[in-house]
Amino acid sequence: MHRAGGEPVLLSLRDAPGTRPKLAELDGFVLPGSPADVETTEYGAKNSGLSLPADLARERTDRAILEHTFREKKPVLAICYGCQLLNVYLGGTLIQDLRSETGTKVAHRRKDVSPEAKVDPEHVVNLQAGSLLADLAGGSTAVVNSSHHQAVKEPGRGLKVTGVSATDGIVEGLEWTGDANWVVGVQWHPERMKGDALAERLFSELVAAAEASKSNEKATAKR
Repeated sequence: MHRAGGEPVLLSLRDAPGTRPKLAELDGFVLPGSPADVETTEYGAKNSGLSLPADLARERTDRAILEHTFREKKPVLAICYGCQLLNVYLGGTLIQDLRSETGTKVAHRRKDVSPEAKVDPEHVVNLQAGSLLADLAGGSTAVVNSSHHQAVKEPGRGLKVTGVSATDGIVEGLEWTGDANWVVGVQWHPERMKGDALAERLFSELVAAAEASKSNEKATAKR
């Protein structure tokens, strides 16, 4: 984030109501990954036994952030778990376990490679022509890392699938189409792809969108 010109600010997960007043001071948001899985009842499902325990404090905080960002038109970059929660927040559903539910042979996490794997596996993602992700990648494909066992099943309202795994079609990228606000979800971890052009452009675009949102807010306040 520093490399992109932003100043990271951490938000506590212990006090979601107390976090709300702080949101007005911030210009853009990153919803990062998590070792937890989204609470299954939030997308109308029953835990099949393969969904990990939910982090309810994290979910409350993320929902407070999303409520604020959609109301105030502030940009969001949602990463891995954050992408999944964004989807559920907007009424979408999730695949609880990729191997069990889809039969995919693609390694989407280290465990799929070997129990001793130390590096995230990588795979090719197909990007929709004309999408923001394709524009940032400079083409129709990108090689990304992978560290997840769940993924988007049905996209939420206003979300468009703009990236899928080239081999098994698993959703890898989402973009908000409900209005002009910059909201992007990626299933991979750009923060762990140091030196990668697409990863760096994602953060740079987030910072640029945050600056634009702040400028618009100031212009509106002067009227």
